[in-house]
Amino acid sequence: MANHSAKAEIVDTGSLIRRWIVYILGIYVLTLGISLAIRAGIGVSPQSSLTRTMTLIYTPLSQGAYSFIFDLIMLFLAYLVLPRKFKMISFLGLVPAAVLGIFLDLNLFLTEFVRPGEYYARVALLVFADAALAFGLFLMIRANLILMPTDLFVNTVFERTGWKWGNVKTGFDCALLVTSVAVGLSFLGDVHFIREGTIINAILVGQYIKLYFFLFKKLDGRKRAAAPAA
Repeated sequence: MANHSAKAEIVDTGSLIRRWIVYILGIYVLTLGISLAIRAGIGVSPQSSLTRTMTLIYTPLSQGAYSFIFDLIMLFLAYLVLPRKFKMISFLGLVPAAVLGIFLDLNLFLTEFVRPGEYYARVALLVFADAALAFGLFLMIRANLILMPTDLFVNTVFERTGWKWGNVKTGFDCALLVTSVAVGLSFLGDVHFIREGTIINAILVGQYIKLYFFLFKKLDGRKRAAAPAA
């Protein structure tokens, strides 16, 4: 999730109920984007590729279940990286992580009929999926509530090392890709879900979020300008 100065300009500091509604809506839209990206069939994000690969190795568990297990591991690793700054409130991040897992399985079920045939249709679906995924992230950033364990881990490494946040996030994504490749080759004899779409996802999601930030600030500026002076 974004960790830049621009974030402060778009966060909602109003009603807690409204922010929770926006946050949960963001999780749902995010998982819808993930599901559609999977249905596109030309590659998914690093995190999705790992959890999706796991569903081929041990089929009784759903991707939503693997997503929650992954967040549990990230929470534990965040503690190991910086134990003195780890707060008990961080465990609350498992609540939206569980909601995400439920929504992910729900959306994978609801989108099961989506099976684009032509390659251009697959690319178009992925582009749309990335737009939805990024919008879900944008809504979660705007709600400004609990960090997901995965985001907490990235932020913890950032605090521990002092490296640029973008570099930490890129390194984390690359590590996930390497892990996904290693797991696929070791257990399945092949690499799954890492294709050209993975690169498209890495490029588009960040650009979409920048676009949403820009559009929000533009609309917010117009709204403020149109508001009557006190």
